[in-house]
Amino acid sequence: MIFTYRVTEVQTLKTFLYQQRFSKKTISAIKQNGALLVNQHPRTVRHLLQVGDEVIVQLPDEIPSTSLIPFNQPLHVLYEDTWLLIIAKPAHQNSAPSREHPHESLVEQALAHMQWRKETGIPHIVTRLDRHTMGIVVIAKSRHVHHLMSLTEIEKIYECLCVGRLTASDVIEAPIGRASDSIINRIVTKDGKYAKTLYTPIQTTGDYTWCRVTLLTGRTHQIRVHFQHIGHGIVGDGLYGMLHHRYDTQLLKCAEIKFVHPITDDIVHIKSQTPDFGQILTTL
Repeated sequence: MIFTYRVTEVQTLKTFLYQQRFSKKTISAIKQNGALLVNQHPRTVRHLLQVGDEVIVQLPDEIPSTSLIPFNQPLHVLYEDTWLLIIAKPAHQNSAPSREHPHESLVEQALAHMQWRKETGIPHIVTRLDRHTMGIVVIAKSRHVHHLMSLTEIEKIYECLCVGRLTASDVIEAPIGRASDSIINRIVTKDGKYAKTLYTPIQTTGDYTWCRVTLLTGRTHQIRVHFQHIGHGIVGDGLYGMLHHRYDTQLLKCAEIKFVHPITDDIVHIKSQTPDFGQILTTL
């Protein structure tokens, strides 16, 4: 992956790279196995740049871990460019490998996709979803772009189908902590970390509500725990909500995402209509 810049003030190449938000770790990797060119000549980070100089940064090729096995299955791609890959993840798939599910993760699927496209980076998860949560996942195609995305504010909107009727927008503000008898379960507890969730009903039936949800904090299982706390657990959520005979996964998805692209400065605004919760609501 190659980046080209034009210098507008006198400064060292090292200072210039920090201004372009290259991390110390990435600069070190470039020095070992990449390229720093000024006006087509190799230079060290101590080189003094002049106004009008052209700087070319070539990132080193990234080698995937031997524990990753490319998973050759088609992706549901919502957006893709040189730097980012945005995917609609189905339920029952890990975003990244785990001890219980070491392979066929979204990362391994993205790795196969990038290798098929002859790209030299490797996928790095920017926005991770639980195994059984559906919807939008953002993947960076290099360590450097992953670092840039970590500095970028990302707006995320979720949708869920919950038990019971909710007729007005509201805020759930309740601290979340780990249950004392489990390493997985979270609960609302006064000893937990501050957590705040906004929700707005989109459509209701006699027994269920389709909601639009915004997280103002990012606690583990936050939406699921908060909706259980107010007595409206997520449909299909066997851990916090209510199992359903027709759906074997929690009806929760990341439905919309918006951010400023860290390379192009364009507004990236992605929506996922899969699955259609409005349609599912009619089947409950």
